[in-house]
Amino acid sequence: MVVARFRERLWVKPLLMCVVSIAAAVGASLADGTGLAHVVPATASVALETLLSIMASSMLVIATFSVGSMVAAYGAASNTATPRSFGLVVADDVSQNALSTFVGAFIFSIVALTGVKNGYFLAAGLFVLFILTAAVFGLVIVTFVRWVDNIARLGRMNSTIEKVEQATADALVLRRNRPTLGGVPVRALPRGVPVHATEVGYVQQIDIARLQTWAVSVDARVVVAALPGAFAFPDRVLAYVSVAAGGDATPELGEVTASFAIGRERRFEDDPRFGLVVLSEIAGRALSPAVNDPGTAVFILGSLVRLFAQWCQPAADDVAPTCDRIEVPELSVHDMFDDAFTAIARDGAGSIEVALRLQKALQSLATLGGPAMRTAAEDHARRALERATSRMDLPYDLAQVRKAAAFATPALRDD
Repeated sequence: MVVARFRERLWVKPLLMCVVSIAAAVGASLADGTGLAHVVPATASVALETLLSIMASSMLVIATFSVGSMVAAYGAASNTATPRSFGLVVADDVSQNALSTFVGAFIFSIVALTGVKNGYFLAAGLFVLFILTAAVFGLVIVTFVRWVDNIARLGRMNSTIEKVEQATADALVLRRNRPTLGGVPVRALPRGVPVHATEVGYVQQIDIARLQTWAVSVDARVVVAALPGAFAFPDRVLAYVSVAAGGDATPELGEVTASFAIGRERRFEDDPRFGLVVLSEIAGRALSPAVNDPGTAVFILGSLVRLFAQWCQPAADDVAPTCDRIEVPELSVHDMFDDAFTAIARDGAGSIEVALRLQKALQSLATLGGPAMRTAAEDHARRALERATSRMDLPYDLAQVRKAAAFATPALRDD
């Protein structure tokens, strides 16, 4: 999670590249202490100064231009899709690598040019520095071409949807393989001493291993009551702690509270439902009267079907619970369907394209998953039909939606 947060900081990679650039420029002088000067051709310092001057003057301009383009793309992602997708767009590797390369090349050229003008390098050092300069030029050209191709799509609707879908898919795979986050399923109703949150925000991550270590030390069991994505506040129960007979009757519960990372925003990594919510928000914005883009909502439905199809795949065989004292509830398929389809069914009830595609998506999921997914799909199909019935004026359109929803409504199948 800490790594993911650093990926969203634009200064991290440029800073690392600056350090590497300074080390490379200064390190070229190490060749002067070897016999390399007797075997390499002589390098004119004037030619090297010219190359470095060109790089120094151009890289700062390109870096400034790249920052402006990235900021415009970030604004487009927030305005056209949803502000919740901003973190994923900022974490785009191609853009961050491009900015880092441009800034690093600028720093390299400044440091190297200063050294050349002050006679810091001898014959071997000048030759090595020339090779490094040529390599940096080549890297800049390749990076610039890749970045131009990427910036043309960065922040665009389809690109943003793909990033959100991929982040959601990664979170779903992790939860599918570890449905109880490394703990064991909840065995009974929550019991024991309730542990309440001490701050307001969303549960972003739960350190199950830390809870296990604490539970073993006090001979207790912990039942998690707030999964990642839950909204926490001082009266919200995060977990229940029950101590075995003979154990510490009043254990210190601060370690339990500290195991729950709470922040102002939900995160994609450990919260698959958040990705479903963000996709639904993008579809809802597309269906607003100001945008009126049902095609994007239809595209989102395709993404949701792919995600739930992936959720239905068998879990990895070698992933087994490792924290036997921590009981964690599994995700509810019905809740996941609420996150994904409720807003789309509401906002697209009056659009034949969206209402019809929604029914077909739910029908495919009803046949794809198990009993729980089929029940959830049929329930949402009936709700969507009720909304369409109250919003659609043309009888023919409504008849099409009723026909598509027949899989979930016995009365319609009998007609």
